[in-house]
Amino acid sequence: MQSQPIAELREVTKRYGLVTATSGLNLAIQPGEFLSFLGPSGCGKTTALRMLAGFEQATEGAVLIDGQNVNGVPPYLRPVNMVFQQYALFPHLDVARNVAYGLNQRRPKPAKAEVAAAVDRALEMVRLSGFGPRRIWEMSGGQQQRVALARAIINRPKILLLDEPMAALDKKLRHDMQIELKSLQRELGITFVLVTHDQEEALSMSDRICIMGQGRIVQTGTPEDLYDRPQSRYVADFVGRSNFIKAEVAGREGDLLAAKAGGSVIKARGGEGLAQGSAVTLSLRPEEIRLAPAGEGLPVTVTHRIFLGEHTEYHLQSKALGTLVAVVPRGSEAAGALAPGAEVVAQWRDGAALALQAE
Repeated sequence: MQSQPIAELREVTKRYGLVTATSGLNLAIQPGEFLSFLGPSGCGKTTALRMLAGFEQATEGAVLIDGQNVNGVPPYLRPVNMVFQQYALFPHLDVARNVAYGLNQRRPKPAKAEVAAAVDRALEMVRLSGFGPRRIWEMSGGQQQRVALARAIINRPKILLLDEPMAALDKKLRHDMQIELKSLQRELGITFVLVTHDQEEALSMSDRICIMGQGRIVQTGTPEDLYDRPQSRYVADFVGRSNFIKAEVAGREGDLLAAKAGGSVIKARGGEGLAQGSAVTLSLRPEEIRLAPAGEGLPVTVTHRIFLGEHTEYHLQSKALGTLVAVVPRGSEAAGALAPGAEVVAQWRDGAALALQAE
């Protein structure tokens, strides 16, 4: 039996004058899960987060936390804390006083010894033990982010909201912080809700991802669901990379859909309910394509070779299907052997492509 959601959005719409930022959002967030809002700039993801926090109020619909309608309830009375993109740390306070700030606003105010012990525990959780006396401007970007996290978790909120908190970090530090954040979330058992436009960040950290577009929720699911079974071209294009092939439904062969494209037949997953002769878009992930010097398959010409360390990316030109991208893992026979201009054959297994409604 599923537990009561820790937070819900019920038909939530937010307008700013004539501009609709979000429209009819329906979402149930489960206790202890790590959920991410993922989408491009202007899709409404930050507005949704700010309505959970209480910094924005819904124009229509209801925001619930722990089963209680919190419409109109200010942020400081909600059991949530938020980590902002710019961290919003106080430069005139040292690390310890920054972390203690929320506790010191409570009434009645906790004892100094209690606050000091809580600060030490919070700093230990974010791997900053002993950094209490440091000034904020003496800390690196990654350390400042940890201070902001410690300040947010010291009050043990029921929900921790994160508004693109790693946007300013370099790639390696961002990767390290993703691992630490996920570990911290498991350790605390607090519900984390993250806003990001970085698909890799969302895929690597989330239990579920909520894909947003034009102020609406487009699809919600596990990272695996969204990557393997996107319900639209928009999701397939935003979560990972894909080759999109325009085709026509020729019929079904067992569990697979047969689609005509460029004079050949491609067998794809999905497409249930599509009538014979109707247009369909096939999504084929670059890692599904194998390159061979000869044999059965699609004749292609290599136009670009991009070495990326653990894999090589090949841009291919096909007379039948146009431009394709293939990703070849390091160590395979083709990796490093194909120069621009090489004539090869692109191959993929039946069912590697996914049939999507033509848009």
